[in-house]
Amino acid sequence: PDPLGLAVALGAPAHPDAAALHAAVAAGAEVPGVVLATFLDETPAADDLTAAAGLPSRVEALSGRALALTQDWLEWEWPADAPAEPRFVAVTRGAVAARPGPEIRDLAASAVWGLLRAARTEHSGRFGLLDLDDVAGERTEGLAAAVSALLAGDEHQLAVRDGGVYAPRLVRADRAPEVLVPPKDTPFWRLDVHSSGTLGNLALLPAPEAGAPLGHGEVRVRVRAAGLNFRDVLVGLGMYPGDEARIGGEAAGVVLETGPGVTSVAVGDRVMGLFPLGAIGPVAVTDHRWVTRMPRGWTFTDAAVIPVVFLTAYFGLEDLAEVRRGESLLVHAATGGVGMAALQLAHHWGLEVYGTASRPKWDVLRSLGVAEDRIASTRTLDFEEQYRAATGGRGFDVVLNSLAQEFVDASLRLLAPGGRFLEMGKTDIRDEAEVRERHAGVSYTAYDLMRVEPERVQEMLVELVRLFESGELRRLPVTAWDVSHAPEALRYLSQARHTGKAVLTLPAPPDPEGTVLITGGTGALGSLLARHLVTKHGARHLILTSRRGPDAPGATRLTTELTRLGAHIR
Repeated sequence: PDPLGLAVALGAPAHPDAAALHAAVAAGAEVPGVVLATFLDETPAADDLTAAAGLPSRVEALSGRALALTQDWLEWEWPADAPAEPRFVAVTRGAVAARPGPEIRDLAASAVWGLLRAARTEHSGRFGLLDLDDVAGERTEGLAAAVSALLAGDEHQLAVRDGGVYAPRLVRADRAPEVLVPPKDTPFWRLDVHSSGTLGNLALLPAPEAGAPLGHGEVRVRVRAAGLNFRDVLVGLGMYPGDEARIGGEAAGVVLETGPGVTSVAVGDRVMGLFPLGAIGPVAVTDHRWVTRMPRGWTFTDAAVIPVVFLTAYFGLEDLAEVRRGESLLVHAATGGVGMAALQLAHHWGLEVYGTASRPKWDVLRSLGVAEDRIASTRTLDFEEQYRAATGGRGFDVVLNSLAQEFVDASLRLLAPGGRFLEMGKTDIRDEAEVRERHAGVSYTAYDLMRVEPERVQEMLVELVRLFESGELRRLPVTAWDVSHAPEALRYLSQARHTGKAVLTLPAPPDPEGTVLITGGTGALGSLLARHLVTKHGARHLILTSRRGPDAPGATRLTTELTRLGAHIR
């Protein structure tokens, strides 16, 4: 099947299946140089656990089809006078990451890449892989260039992105452009800027304060993931008010140490919360009232993106606006982190919800329960008249705002008598008295989560965990980058290309009590890695898999050697 329309885009013949291709060749058709077969997971990507639970069956179906086709391919015989045996190329979409960022969205097709890579190691030159993006059929120059490279045999793994063609290359991490490398002379570092003004000045800089003795009420946490917010972009650019703001105000990890007076958490607890002094590093310190245990069953990535956005929305709507059931709420930029948190809380509290977003993200708003006539664009001021009509001229009880300039003025005009305007943004703060003078009967409040009393933060965190564990609130969609790609992540965030939240993941040292699985573990590279993990990192439990297992050459000798070093090998 050709669901992407590649035959038309390339001007190539199409066949419904492999048998039809062979029949055409047998009838005298030219033997092709490359044969493309498309493998797509037709189930749309989703963020809820129900969809994720169906992934194994989709992986099995797609990789099973790929296995059958590749096995048949190896058995086919082509005409003796053919210039060369054609190359079988599996075509996917969103199965691999060709660039840093959120490119993988078809995990079932990712399994096809694993299968075809293995097939190619046994039959070099007979198989290839091609991953496309959404515009590959429209910008055919990239698609045509990739097929030409596959025909020439120069490449066997390619990805087309925005009309360009990418191939994998191995480079030293410390020489790759915009890849951040931690300092070698200290275990304590954090993401910061050499100087403000551009995200190109980001670096991983020494942070000795992360290892200083703990004060009263403080906890030291090994950070595993840290959430990113637009505030971090402003800090990196030097546009955030105040000199003490740090990049990375929220994180999730494991408690390493507690200071005097800490009773709410203990060493070994998995926690999430706020880190005003910066959390994007291997270790961070915060007040124990700023953190709480993670919801049961969550990953660190899930938990790291919750504190800032849900606390911001909760405190604004509950404490400042004192919303009541039946009131109307306008949430600007409603597909961002705070926006999505506010929508969930608003539905939970029984509010009438309206939301703006860029037009490509309207489907997200619909999936979040916002009615069609309550959705408007953040790109124009048309929302003012649209919402005035939708509310019968009354307007809104509450506006949760992150826009600026004339969008603020239009939103203020939409407030009903007694309305409350909550300003989360930092680039266009208005004078409260002036707002009251121009808009009689409404209140204006600009607020900052980091100024909320720690005791109140703790109360809200505990309540949020309860709501998540009861199923009344849902975790957010997350786009993750490794911390070494922080510049790319913050740039992506600054362009508002994300939905939900962005997060940076941080490396963790191997757990000596954990188990390490090495595939190809009895081969040359696998053996080297196994020895390295045992002798340098204290690994004590290893599972080595290979085609012949214990019968592989050298497997017995390797097992004996590692066992003598104190490791248990299976």
